[in-house]
Amino acid sequence: VQLQASGGGLIQAGGSLRLSCLVSSRTFSAYVMGWFRQAPGKEREFVASISRLEATSYAESVKGRFTISRDNAKKTVYLQMNSLKAEDTAVYYCAARVGGMLTSKIPDYNYWGQGTLVTVSS
Repeated sequence: VQLQASGGGLIQAGGSLRLSCLVSSRTFSAYVMGWFRQAPGKEREFVASISRLEATSYAESVKGRFTISRDNAKKTVYLQMNSLKAEDTAVYYCAARVGGMLTSKIPDYNYWGQGTLVTVSS
């Protein structure tokens, strides 16, 4: 299983970006998908997750600004990021969990993408 994240870039504070993560797997629809991020000098942290039935969960820091969604036909999960802040600057990673419930825990995810850099200028 391979995950390919894309869509990062340099954006001004207050702007929007949409990240995409293409998953090469015939069983994508059965995965819990998650987005995590890691800022310079900090640990990787949970951002959002979506179940196969499209239930969602968000970190408090992004609630109301970020939206996670999935397109099973395209085997892709998205992260729409609005009202971006300087503190959202990080490398964003997508991750896949085989089966199970929504989770924010890094060890619960089986596969990881390579990350895409989001830089928000203030």
